[in-house]
Amino acid sequence: MRSRLLAASIAATIIAASPQGPVRALQTPVTSPPREGRIAIGGALLYSRDIGRGQALIVLHGGPDFDTSYLLPDLDRLADGYRLLYYDQRGRGRSADGVRPEDVTMATDVDDLDKVRQHFQSQSTALLAHSWGAVLALEYALGHSEHVSHLILMNPAPASTSDLRVFRKSYLERLGADMDRQRAISASAAYQAGDPEAVAARYRLHFKFALARPGDYERLMATMKAAFVRQGNDGIVKARAVEDRLMRDTWQVDSYDLLPRLRTLKIPTLVIAGDHDFIPVEIAAHVAAAIPDARLVTLENCGHFAYLECPTDLRTAVDQFFRQTASAIAKRRH
Repeated sequence: MRSRLLAASIAATIIAASPQGPVRALQTPVTSPPREGRIAIGGALLYSRDIGRGQALIVLHGGPDFDTSYLLPDLDRLADGYRLLYYDQRGRGRSADGVRPEDVTMATDVDDLDKVRQHFQSQSTALLAHSWGAVLALEYALGHSEHVSHLILMNPAPASTSDLRVFRKSYLERLGADMDRQRAISASAAYQAGDPEAVAARYRLHFKFALARPGDYERLMATMKAAFVRQGNDGIVKARAVEDRLMRDTWQVDSYDLLPRLRTLKIPTLVIAGDHDFIPVEIAAHVAAAIPDARLVTLENCGHFAYLECPTDLRTAVDQFFRQTASAIAKRRH
């Protein structure tokens, strides 16, 4: 039970902040309403959400048992300059109907992402990935590099089992006795049945040290609890089973290590970390070091949810990344 719970705790890291101060008072911009739809892929109907204008970014949520809801409305701040293409990954959130957890694998998630790209009629697209979503983005880029124009990895999850161990050690040291309380909640009948109250109580402990400011933490907890209630017991249990299946494809494989293969990528990449993230910054640094010419930006006074905790600094980093990339391409052409 201990190793199973820890794996789930780490995966969930790999998944919203009452602004404090004048800079953090930035509001979600007024823009056209989101365009929601369904993308038919095999036997699944993936929920999609399209908002904004400008450079298109396919958004990959974390978890892997979560959906896009925890990113909203905060990530929509980018919609005044970027077109954000969200979708709930197969078996999660509003993409759960008709999906059997045992049929979801890393390979199917990669294939779904390619089908989402095709649905939005993009030959080459930028990926904006948060936490566990960064693992999916890297897996996709390694197999479909010709279809990825840019990578933006926010607070990335470990890309190797060795870095997973680094995270595990740091996580346990900071959590202390709260890990025992997490185990007790996770062993309860209510949690096993997907009761939203029990699940929310467990994640209050899990994310206790994930954010830099208490106000942000409380807002995240309220956002997540509302998402659990909306998802319901059955949806929570299904998403958890999907997570278990994806863990068997990745972090539960002793030799899992994307870092050596990342050296083959020739994709402009921005890696964003927070100095108060409960995933050690060195893990993001390892990803940035592995990808040729990748940029690593560490945001100050920022935790695991950079888009939410430090929206202005995040926007600056993303804008500069695209400007610098465009400038470098122009110079090569001349």
